[in-house]
Amino acid sequence: MSGMSQAPLHANHREREILEELRLAGGGSRIQFLAERLGVSEETIRRNIRSLETNGLVTKVHGGVHIKDSMIEPPLHLRMNENAEAKRMIATSVAAMIEDGDTLFLDVGSTTAFIAVALQKHQKLFVVTNALSVAHALATRNGNRVFFAGGELRGHDGGAFGMEAANFLRRFNIRHAILSVGAINATSGFMLHDLEEAEYSREAASRAENCIIVADSAKFGRSAPIILNEPSSFDTLVTDDTPPADILAMLERNEIELVVANRQRMDRR
Repeated sequence: MSGMSQAPLHANHREREILEELRLAGGGSRIQFLAERLGVSEETIRRNIRSLETNGLVTKVHGGVHIKDSMIEPPLHLRMNENAEAKRMIATSVAAMIEDGDTLFLDVGSTTAFIAVALQKHQKLFVVTNALSVAHALATRNGNRVFFAGGELRGHDGGAFGMEAANFLRRFNIRHAILSVGAINATSGFMLHDLEEAEYSREAASRAENCIIVADSAKFGRSAPIILNEPSSFDTLVTDDTPPADILAMLERNEIELVVANRQRMDRR
């Protein structure tokens, strides 16, 4: 994941459909099967696959195509164990930024699952989420209202995505959107490995007054295929250690406030 040199992208609709079919097929498929599934010509599939390959998302094999390993993150229950102490520290810092009665969105990331647990003593939160782990942690307690996106839950992380979930999100105005990312670097800013997550996070960010990115320091200097948004559209980064100089400069350039867990805020405004 960390050595990818190609530019991340905003994939088009057809490319997203191809990637989803590849996931459903276990990571690889024949060109003919993809064309039949999507109701388009094999040449259309090949053209989109050339674009996906150029951007490092897939690898062509004879007669078929495979998703690159960098597009596939481990299941949520495994990611919960990665840098768990750092994620708990981040969660404590984020919880201190949230007031009783706040309206917030939390996504499907492992760090946001820790944040949901850290918010369990808060009162009367208005929570919008597409993450089963978040809903489970915060529903039916302390007068909270939890609004959960509809649709099928993904097997590897309990997240709801798709058109129904996106339309649901558009009904809300949110004070804080709390978004996890898979990679941060000075060139591209904040990135994710999953197209559906990126599209959903962009929608949540557009409906929020304050956008908080959460990521442990292991994400520094990494790359991932999908740029979340222009860095300047985010307000705060909460992490567990001071980023390297080039990422600090990126934060300053985009007027993003840095919060290092258990330390004083480093305000970039």
